[in-house]
Amino acid sequence: MEEIGFLGLGIMGKAMSMNLLKHGFKVTVWNRTLSRCDELVEHGASVEKTPAAVVKKCKYTIAMLSDPEAALSVVFDKDGILEQIGGGKGYIDMSTVDADTSSKISEAISSKGGYFLEAPVSGSKKPAEDGQLVILAAGEKALYEEVLPAFDVLGKKSFYLGKVGNGAKMKLVVNMIMGSMINAFSEGLVLADKSGLNPHTLLDVLDLGGIANPMFRMKGPTMIGNNYTPAFPLKHQQKDMRLALSLGDENAVAMPVAAAANEAFKKARSVGLGDLDFSAVYEIVKVAESSS
Repeated sequence: MEEIGFLGLGIMGKAMSMNLLKHGFKVTVWNRTLSRCDELVEHGASVEKTPAAVVKKCKYTIAMLSDPEAALSVVFDKDGILEQIGGGKGYIDMSTVDADTSSKISEAISSKGGYFLEAPVSGSKKPAEDGQLVILAAGEKALYEEVLPAFDVLGKKSFYLGKVGNGAKMKLVVNMIMGSMINAFSEGLVLADKSGLNPHTLLDVLDLGGIANPMFRMKGPTMIGNNYTPAFPLKHQQKDMRLALSLGDENAVAMPVAAAANEAFKKARSVGLGDLDFSAVYEIVKVAESSS
């Protein structure tokens, strides 16, 4: 493949762009805080000072940004994507946003003659580092096929879901389920502890039953140990719950479990836990039980 641009070097973007470099791709990076590019430069990346400069240099540009506002900003603001996107160039937004945001970006890119693909991912820091993400792509089919060599490095499986917006919707459904599960899991850990049971034994029992899953297996020990080093920041999980609930409103789907989980995440943000791992919602459940 030709050189790839990469915009956004947070927890996910840094790991993903590093993977591309390790597999022999030429990569040009940009981040709002340019000092975050330094480690990538040590591994062979080039740096540009604006998103527009990255797009001018690269045929394909990937973005992994924090929220819809950031995703729109790099496209529409001064020195943004639109200033240099054009015929033959592709833009792949792997951020988790709502379908309306993806559609706005798609329309703008297409109006300039560029090609657009949304491709949010399922997975957090460790899967990103290991190239084990699940990629949920939608949009220009030809662009999807062209960037598959990069997707094969970044993920263990790529899905092509059709029209723009379907990738965003699928990711929100997945993260809504994940956020609801981690709240139920937190309640279970607290209930076990308050009932005089060993939480570690609960983890062993869960792992041998029908609801065994990698998230419980990975997060359980760290939650019990009060270790919330962020793999997926809680503030981003709450953002995704909010967007998923909005999608539920649009489709008249009652989501009382997700709504309750969202309130717990909001409470966690309000007490300063937003930058910790999303599993830190466990602290809110523990406090609620103690106060009652």
